[in-house]
Amino acid sequence: MPRFVRTSSFPETPGDLFAWHARPGALTRLTPPWRSLRRLGPEVPLEEGRQVHLQLRMGPCRVPWTALHREVIPGESFVDEMLVGPFARWVHRHGFRSAGEGAELSDDIDYELPGGALAGRLAEPWIASMLERDFAWRHDLLRRDLERHRTFADRPRWRVAITGGTGMIGRQLGAFLATGGHQVHLITRNPRPESTDIGWDPSGRRLDVTALEGLDAVVHLAGEPIAGRWTTAHKNRILRSRVEGTLLLSQALASLKRPPRVLVSSSAIGYYGGRGDEPLPETRPSGTGFLAEVCRGWEAATAPAQEAGIRVVHIRTGLVLTPAGGALASMLLPFRLGLGGPVGSGRQFWSWISADDLLGVFHHALGVEGLRGPVNAVAGACPNRDFVRTLGRVLGRPAVLHMPAVVVRTVLGEMGEELLLAGARVVPEQLRESSFRFQHTDLESALRHVLGRARS
Repeated sequence: MPRFVRTSSFPETPGDLFAWHARPGALTRLTPPWRSLRRLGPEVPLEEGRQVHLQLRMGPCRVPWTALHREVIPGESFVDEMLVGPFARWVHRHGFRSAGEGAELSDDIDYELPGGALAGRLAEPWIASMLERDFAWRHDLLRRDLERHRTFADRPRWRVAITGGTGMIGRQLGAFLATGGHQVHLITRNPRPESTDIGWDPSGRRLDVTALEGLDAVVHLAGEPIAGRWTTAHKNRILRSRVEGTLLLSQALASLKRPPRVLVSSSAIGYYGGRGDEPLPETRPSGTGFLAEVCRGWEAATAPAQEAGIRVVHIRTGLVLTPAGGALASMLLPFRLGLGGPVGSGRQFWSWISADDLLGVFHHALGVEGLRGPVNAVAGACPNRDFVRTLGRVLGRPAVLHMPAVVVRTVLGEMGEELLLAGARVVPEQLRESSFRFQHTDLESALRHVLGRARS
């Protein structure tokens, strides 16, 4: 029977590693971004006999996966056994033991492939390679998350509420904070029964204000997606969702008897407009264009919270590197088909940040008391032609097919003009001055991390 084992050492104790795995959000954090695996139903405690119901997407198929928690020994080990799923057998033993001054984590998997011995022999090399890729990423992700959490380990855990908590970034941020021991509440239009969710309806100007009392922090991520052609109606939804939602939240926080100490609110580097190769720290003025208008209104809407003495941080996010969604995800298929290449002149600057570094920026903004105002969430900036060349190299594909600017303008209109053709060379001055540590400052290493493409 095939067996996979991966073992890594950590400076934490076995109890610390077990506790991280037992907290809400562990599965979300440990699922590589290139894997489509989602939990069905509510979070399940890591307890003997509990079942976890999942759905795995394999190409066009959605495959159910039910796992049983058993042999749970707090601080030492637990087993996940597949009851329903794509394997004939899958038993995953998680072990935590002392090793030197720290602890050793072991993922030990016994599995059997369906289809008999011949099918197993044919598929085994592919499965072994897949497990090696996934678990190398998992152990690296765990190491990096634990390192982030050590930054504020000497402080009490926070009660944090998040709007947009079911989106691509919000879901990962909530999981990151929860696995660090913080208490996370979602501010959502659809509160789940028997949960700590907080109800709101920005378009109807409704928010459960009493549920906000006593929070330590609020992270505001909600807003209408900007992808798609910018019709007049779509642009109006984009602008209103950000300005009106932010204003409603800020006014509610300002009215509290015990307001949170910090509001971390999303913004974007679209604030600067298209500025060529001009370096753009946070002190530079806003530019022109629709996104600049949106960002100005978005940030201004936090005024009630600032006037009430709440520390407010605006995270101006660049291009987020993750295959789970956004710009990079939309580029992957054409690049894998060998159809990628420079956009327009290729000279426009694209300012980027890995998804995990973006979570680190939000964490940093929550914990660093002296940080306030705009914060450029970018780790690097390079001309588009260098970006696509690097992506092609990571994927092992050519990146030479040029997309003329006229095609971008014809197909995508104003959105293509502002997001793809109008570059901005953004500088993370506030993060550097506040001693933030990026995990990925080199574009190729960042892409290899998020795509699971280790150097051969």
